Amino acid sequence: MIRTSPHKCVGTGMSVPRRKMLVMTGESEQETRIRRIDPRLQRASWTPQDFRSVGESKLASAAAIREYPTASGPADYALCDDGHVRAVVEAKRLAIGTQEVLEQAKRYSRGIGQEPEYQGQYRVPFLYSSNGESIYFLDVRNPLNLSRQISGFHTPAALAELLARDGDAELAKLTDVPFSPILRPYQIEANQAVEQALRDRRRKMLLTMATGTGKTLVTVSEVYRLMKSGVARRVLFLVDRRALAAQAVQAFASFEPEPGLKFDKIYSVYSQAFQRSDFEDSSRWNPTVLPTSLLTDPKLGDSFVYVSTIQRMSINLFGQGAALDSEDEGGEDDATRLNIPINAFDLVIADECHRVYAARDMSTWRDTLDYFDAVSIGLTATPAAHTLAQFEHVAYRYDYERAVREGNLVDYDAVRIQSDVRINGVFLQAGDQIDNVDPETGTKELDALEDERDYAAADIEQKINVPDSNHRILQEIKRYAEEHEQEYGRFPKTLIFAAQDLSHRSHADQLVKQAREIFGRGQDFAAKITGKVDRPLQRIREFRNRPNPSIVVSVDLMSTGVDIPDLEFIVLLRPIKSRILFEQILGRGTRKGEQYPDKSHFVVFDCFDGTLLQYFRNTTGMTIKPPVSPSRTVGQIIEDIWQNRDRDYNVRALVKRLQRIDKQMSGDARELFSRFLVNGNVGNFAADLPRLVNEAFDRTMGILRDPDFQRLLETYPRAAPPFVIAFGKTDTVDSDWLIQAGAGREYRPDDYLVAFTEFVRTHETDLQALQILLHRPAEWNPAALKQLTQALVTAPEHFSEANLRRAFRAARHRDLVDIISMVKHAAEDSSPLLTAEERVNTAVAKVTEGRNLTTDEQQWMEYIRLHLVQNLSIEREDFEVMPILTSHGGWGRANRVFDGELEQIVADLNRELVAA
Repeated sequence: MIRTSPHKCVGTGMSVPRRKMLVMTGESEQETRIRRIDPRLQRASWTPQDFRSVGESKLASAAAIREYPTASGPADYALCDDGHVRAVVEAKRLAIGTQEVLEQAKRYSRGIGQEPEYQGQYRVPFLYSSNGESIYFLDVRNPLNLSRQISGFHTPAALAELLARDGDAELAKLTDVPFSPILRPYQIEANQAVEQALRDRRRKMLLTMATGTGKTLVTVSEVYRLMKSGVARRVLFLVDRRALAAQAVQAFASFEPEPGLKFDKIYSVYSQAFQRSDFEDSSRWNPTVLPTSLLTDPKLGDSFVYVSTIQRMSINLFGQGAALDSEDEGGEDDATRLNIPINAFDLVIADECHRVYAARDMSTWRDTLDYFDAVSIGLTATPAAHTLAQFEHVAYRYDYERAVREGNLVDYDAVRIQSDVRINGVFLQAGDQIDNVDPETGTKELDALEDERDYAAADIEQKINVPDSNHRILQEIKRYAEEHEQEYGRFPKTLIFAAQDLSHRSHADQLVKQAREIFGRGQDFAAKITGKVDRPLQRIREFRNRPNPSIVVSVDLMSTGVDIPDLEFIVLLRPIKSRILFEQILGRGTRKGEQYPDKSHFVVFDCFDGTLLQYFRNTTGMTIKPPVSPSRTVGQIIEDIWQNRDRDYNVRALVKRLQRIDKQMSGDARELFSRFLVNGNVGNFAADLPRLVNEAFDRTMGILRDPDFQRLLETYPRAAPPFVIAFGKTDTVDSDWLIQAGAGREYRPDDYLVAFTEFVRTHETDLQALQILLHRPAEWNPAALKQLTQALVTAPEHFSEANLRRAFRAARHRDLVDIISMVKHAAEDSSPLLTAEERVNTAVAKVTEGRNLTTDEQQWMEYIRLHLVQNLSIEREDFEVMPILTSHGGWGRANRVFDGELEQIVADLNRELVAA
């Protein structure tokens, strides 16, 4: 569709429909020169003149000389300055493409008698081809240079600057610039990827890095490196909100690339004018507004960074009629159109460049990014189709899955909340009483319906509000929050995304009011943070750094560009249709905790019966994808590494497992791990594992394959949470954990247990461990337990003990059920569901029944009981490797205490464990 607004195309000065009409009428080359090319040269400060009136001996400065004679015939234009021909322009009529016309310009360059000579043949360094609409440019000084389309002609000063610079020499200086010591390895990789792309003559590129992995730090570091080496001198950093611009200014000001020197003390950092509310803490920052002359009259010696919204820059380039939609209050009303040359910047960075503008603004977005003859770098966590098309080349990708695997982000669990109102809508019958709210004034009138009305699910919070629905959902969130508080000793920082914040009918306001009532923890416990509140950035800082608010309700403001590292609950109470918005919202929870370093995951509440997670599963890198192979135990992963089966993949998988263990282990666990690792630091071991496997394979595998180490990985003591008294609650909303299993599937708990029952009954006769458990209890031992758990977790449904316990807790309301009970109950419905402690106590009571135990025997039986609670089986080897048994003398000591009957006691305990 052709846009009919008065917005002018870059450099043409005419509207799009008019331009198309001229193409259709067939303009001659001479007409194109007069009507189009001459004006564009004049706007770039060149004066068009005929060669007949100038002559070769009187080459003027800043002159565009028409029909300049060469050995290959007259060049359409020779751009002359300071007594030399700096460039040749080959002109064509409007209807002819210009990219390949540069070959003619090359002939003219070879046929002009001046020095120096480039590549042994060219006498003029810069070539253009143009049909008045498009312009292509080529620097022939280096044979590796590629032609590129530019938005206008360079000014005489711009060509002088290009001539004075040596791109290859500047790139070579990058090797002398050290990387900042605060960068992580993948951030250094990102910097190196950008620099390699530049060496490959790429002028457009994209960095895609998962939310929370430090895109801004990577960018600030790269800007410093490019400016230090001379590759870049004038840098434009574009964002789409003033608040993000303020954050960028602060990022440059806080980065210390050289000892004792912040970035803004080495290079000038300018910005547009800000409002006080654009900064989280305005008293700490005094940004410098860019002098207009630096935009309109760039100089060779200028070296600075300018942070601006893309909305403001589009107005500076094309006028208020080209203003892009802005989320900032007041937009950019003070911005005006300026005469900015295309060389004003040599590096343009577009942060959060995934934003999808309305179709009418997309061409302006592209024109703004393409206006400058500069290297263009896009930054995003969620690339969209238009982003990839604009920046052409993905220089570096650091995705969510890799970031989780390497311990730089955390993964998530999911909860499905089913609300009939959210899924099916609302049906009102005649006679139902309602409040009619005037959206302009907020006035309410009580009314009784005279006829029935049906509202679809999409109408909820847009046309109709059902307070009870929000109330019940929040009560269910409270239940999960209190469970979290009991387990971890803290209330989870919670971010709720509401459908809207419209005046007099605000969904966000209602949720805040109800949350304060339901949670009962005071006025400051819950708050709204949207563009309508006073000083929203200050409110965000309070949410991030203070205990209260613990619950925040937002709509769009906090979906991007906001860091809340300790966020643990995200509640989706608004419909989402955009993959990009979905990933941005989930990205709020992926960061590792700061105040809570044991944060190992976050929880997503899908209040639309799990349909949002289901919808985006196959279109985003953050939802569960089909794994390459079924989930395995840690022992299996280690064995695959040992056997060199897809070693690199399995090392990465093991690193991810170890990182999660490190976040959940207690101090006692560190003491146990210190037998194998320095200071028992599993996190450091995980981070160093890829290198250790390559450089010290045998020693590393000796640790990993040690049976005691592997048992410790499964049974390590978890951090004990403090005792917390939970508030009373009512389970009135259907909600449960979604069990994430293999093949990219998510099961509801009941469905998961049905699949588990089917698996047990199907394999009862062909799986030896099941036969022993169900029919030959006397043969039960640790090997049978290991075979059983491996068979379960490698099933397509990934029947891990954690998944099964979650399913039993949700569907059977029985917590901490042991794996033996789960299997026996699946085989026979009447089999009781016991905890490990209940099962072990029963077995010990039966084995010791009728025995008069001595004090030493009682003590040893307690050691054995504690071991069985954790392991559900025992064998002689355990007395030599398990700390609770070895520390008291091991098998020899225990066997003497039991008068040589320990072997029979062990056999009896194993049998009774299964029989219970």
